[in-house]
Amino acid sequence: MDNRPLSPHLTVYKPQITSVLSIFHRITGAGLSVGTVLVVLWLASVAAGENAFNNFNNFLDNPLILLILLASLWALWYHFCTGLRHLYWDMGYGYNLRSVAISGWVAVAGSFLLTLLTILFLVS
Repeated sequence: MDNRPLSPHLTVYKPQITSVLSIFHRITGAGLSVGTVLVVLWLASVAAGENAFNNFNNFLDNPLILLILLASLWALWYHFCTGLRHLYWDMGYGYNLRSVAISGWVAVAGSFLLTLLTILFLVS
C-alpha cells in the first residue's frame, strides 16, 4: 500500500510563461490591497487636516514605504495589462501557444513601461 505512485506535485512541472503569469496575476490582485490601504490612509490624512497630512507625507519618505508604493504601482499596471490579456481571450482571440506567449511578454513589458511612464509623470 505504501508503494503506490503519488500524484505529481508542482515541483515536478517546469514553470512556463503562462503559469508564471497566471500566478503573478493572482498575487498582484491580492497584493494591490496593500497599496490601496496606503492611498486610503493618504486621503484620510488630507481630510484630517494639514498636520495629519504633513505627518503622513513624512511617513511616505521612508525608503521601505516608497518601495512598497513602487511595487504597488507596478502591480497595478501588471494586473491591468494581464487583465486586458484576459479580455482579449474572452473575445475568443489569441488561444494558440505562440499568441499566448507573445501576449504574456507584451503584458510584462507593458507593465514595466507604464510604471516608468507613471513615475516620470509624477516627478515632472
